[in-house]
Amino acid sequence: MLEQIIFFLLLVAASGLFVWQIRKIRANIFVGRPRDMSGNAAERFKKTVLVAFGQQKMFKRLTPALLHLIVYVGFIVINVEVLEIVVDGLTGTHRFLRFLGPGYDVLMATNEILGALVILAVVAFWWRRNRTQPVRRLTGVELRAWPKLDANIILYVEVVLMAALFTMNTADLKLHQVSGETMPGTFPISSLLVGLFPSDAGTLHVLERVGWWAHIIGIFLFLNYLPSSKHFHIIITFPNVWFSRLVPQGQFSNVESITHEVKAMMDPSYVVPPPAVGPDGSALAPTSFGAKDVEDLPWTSLMNAYSCTECGRCTSVCPANLTGKLLSPRKIIMDTRDRVEEKYESPLIFRPNMYGAEAKHEPVTDLANATLLRGKVTPEELWACTTCNACVESCPVNINPLESIIEMRRFLVLEESAAPNSLNVMFSNIENNGAPWAFSPSDRFNWADDLFATEKQQAATVA
Repeated sequence: MLEQIIFFLLLVAASGLFVWQIRKIRANIFVGRPRDMSGNAAERFKKTVLVAFGQQKMFKRLTPALLHLIVYVGFIVINVEVLEIVVDGLTGTHRFLRFLGPGYDVLMATNEILGALVILAVVAFWWRRNRTQPVRRLTGVELRAWPKLDANIILYVEVVLMAALFTMNTADLKLHQVSGETMPGTFPISSLLVGLFPSDAGTLHVLERVGWWAHIIGIFLFLNYLPSSKHFHIIITFPNVWFSRLVPQGQFSNVESITHEVKAMMDPSYVVPPPAVGPDGSALAPTSFGAKDVEDLPWTSLMNAYSCTECGRCTSVCPANLTGKLLSPRKIIMDTRDRVEEKYESPLIFRPNMYGAEAKHEPVTDLANATLLRGKVTPEELWACTTCNACVESCPVNINPLESIIEMRRFLVLEESAAPNSLNVMFSNIENNGAPWAFSPSDRFNWADDLFATEKQQAATVA
């Protein structure tokens, strides 16, 4: 009974702390501008199955994709056993799911095989990060203060969890053998390890309990570390993919108020919709064009920021970054996340962007005047973007850095008239000549006249 009480208190504490962090993150996401993402449920479901569950976009790089798939599938399937542990911890039962019969044999065997594969994949990941030349995309000034340590913490925790699982199963299996009983389930890996364990029933019981408690406490700690880690994507990827854009990648959004104005200019009979009203019935103040700070971005862009895996695939394919320009799509996303946590209450227990000798930003004291644009993201970065959508296409969790870049560009152009001189020249030409080029509209078809005269002369020469 004492074990059940202790387990219940730990479960409530871990769940409560995790929910508290999730509520803070949700509040931060919804400081962004509202955006209606309802409808198209069938298409969104298909995209979620393929991209989030099926990891479709990961397989552009086969080796890390296969290793990641092993860890991912192991994480999902082994969680079924976690549900059994929770039920056993609350009710005092032992292997609650044993009533599944042959299904329990398949489940336990699958868990053990996946657990062993997870350990092998984690070792490969660790070697790749710590004993080989670092991949360029896994480095960068935009990364948080301890990206390598963060990755290693997750790898070490996964090994500890799998070791605890095998300790629990092996000790339990040996204990049943010593007692002359048949243990429910099939354990292909643990059956190979029973010879390493003692034959004393009391010692085996202690080892089984140590493995059981270590596994579930490790999961509670892991769960509450996730919101502070890049590995939070294993949770938020699913809603992020569900709410991702369904329109063609090359299609940009329009500013609604400008669209109405243009339609009214072209069609005098067009009726401009009335302005939005607040809860008290009064008209809401017009919003600024584009985005200067995080609350000017749509909430989906802030969800993108929390979904970032920090893998760097976006930056590794960015033509601007590859040619030495300042732009890094990953930096845009990470700066957005840092800014929203800087301006609003941080939901994290740990703040890796604020710790360590390599912390990216000094503490901001003038929050009233600090902004995302110019405070973290410079105009030079924004104007380096070629809007090619390579970053959007390469992201394994459907993050769209380009949308944030376009919104901040809009603010520079429409609110501050701060476009580069080359664009200002183009704007003037469009305004005066109806085209991007510095030619009068009356001269637009001179090329045709010249071509006709040349063809006429050639015909006369032939005749």
